[in-house]
Amino acid sequence: MSTATPIRPLPPRTGPRRRRNPMPVLVVAALLPALLLWVVFRWADGRADAGAGSDAAPATEPTAPATAAAPALNTGLLSFRRAGGELSRDLNLGAFVQGVQPLLGMVNDQSCAAISLDGRLIGERNIGSVVLPASTLKILTAAVALDVLGPDFTYRTAVVGPAPANGVVSGDVYLVGGGDPLLSGSWYPTSNLERIVVFNITQLETLAQQLAAAGITTIQGSIVGDGSRYDDEWFAPGWGEGVAGIEAGPYDALLVNDAAVFGSDQRANDPNEAGAEEFRRILEEQGITVSGGASTGTAPAGASELGVIESQPLPAVLAEMLTNSDNNTAELVLKEIGFAATGQGTRQAGIDTVIATLAAWGVDTTGLTMADGSGLSLDNRLTCTTLLGVLQHWGYDSPVGAGLAIGGETGTLLGVFDDTTVAGRIRGKTGTLNNFPTDQDPPAVKALAGYMPVDGGEAIEYVLLLNGGLITDQSEYRPIWAELVTALTSYPTVASPAVLGPR
Repeated sequence: MSTATPIRPLPPRTGPRRRRNPMPVLVVAALLPALLLWVVFRWADGRADAGAGSDAAPATEPTAPATAAAPALNTGLLSFRRAGGELSRDLNLGAFVQGVQPLLGMVNDQSCAAISLDGRLIGERNIGSVVLPASTLKILTAAVALDVLGPDFTYRTAVVGPAPANGVVSGDVYLVGGGDPLLSGSWYPTSNLERIVVFNITQLETLAQQLAAAGITTIQGSIVGDGSRYDDEWFAPGWGEGVAGIEAGPYDALLVNDAAVFGSDQRANDPNEAGAEEFRRILEEQGITVSGGASTGTAPAGASELGVIESQPLPAVLAEMLTNSDNNTAELVLKEIGFAATGQGTRQAGIDTVIATLAAWGVDTTGLTMADGSGLSLDNRLTCTTLLGVLQHWGYDSPVGAGLAIGGETGTLLGVFDDTTVAGRIRGKTGTLNNFPTDQDPPAVKALAGYMPVDGGEAIEYVLLLNGGLITDQSEYRPIWAELVTALTSYPTVASPAVLGPR
């Protein structure tokens, strides 16, 4: 019987252990899928060749027309070009973050600023501070109107009264306002009574032409203006000195020519009576005799509808409001929001609906105080967080974005940014309040908020709410606005995904 020789263990290593190079393993791992694909391809190609040489009957299915083959990519499987889109976006965002820092450094402690790209915050200064927004508040009014009223909504103005007989209406005729803020005579847009030309109007002459076309020749009574759809608050409280009756108001559900009548450069005291007087004049121009004058009242139930006219769809109305910063339009839109949501055409019903709607969207409303729809009130307050959230909710391509003034070209931005690289691209809502004395609260306001599209289909959302005693002086805010241009154009500063992508 033999005895097995015991196995001796190897002597332990006394020197440093040699590190294995992982690269060959990685190369094999990377090439293995390609090798498998090549094997499958050769097998399928062989099967195709065998089928072509067989006696099998040809397929009877129709073949699709031949199309030009796309050029083959020659970028290697492991090339960084395969990650071009993500790499480009990361590099762009990094450069953009750095590019906005000088702007943020110019914003004082009373103000706030925020910039995002397609909803992704890039930079901010005092984003949660509560400040005065001035007319940028109109962005909130417009945004919620689109939600509550809908983009197909139109304002409706009607004429009612006794049914005509042989062309004669025996009794008073009522012009019933539906809240249309752009109801105007044909003369008004070119009257120079407004700093910026009113557009997208609902022409009142059309309504008078309907009555004439129906054969009405005589109205034996008065023209009565009916604004009962809304309450009788014609001015919002909290407006500073020199605002009421000049910058906005009086307004009601019947508002024609912003309460102006032909031949006068002053707004009337009663918008309903002014609207009735203007319609009476236009009826006379159309050859319809009116025996009575103009007055105010509420149309009786059951009166015959003699004519009706509708405004352009809501986005057109909001475009006029945002582009021109039309205060009367904003206040009437706010009341219509309240009427649609609660049946009450009041400022407060509109405000409550706006705030509730923003909260339902998930917009942070911390610190939000709304006192009107136009931003004229000194009691309005919000944060850059809130305004940025609203801009992000709708986006550049929405009616909100499309309705803003265009830098250097339209509305309140006509002549602004026209000598910069953002002219024709940047869209914004301006806001200005000159509050005196300049060394006391509330401060003055110079605000700008909106969008700018960038290459690749993205858009920048920006909010710049400047508060300060002398901030409305050009020497104060113009350098900051110039830096805003620099900040916005700092993206993109590197190659685009198309350039970095596989080829």
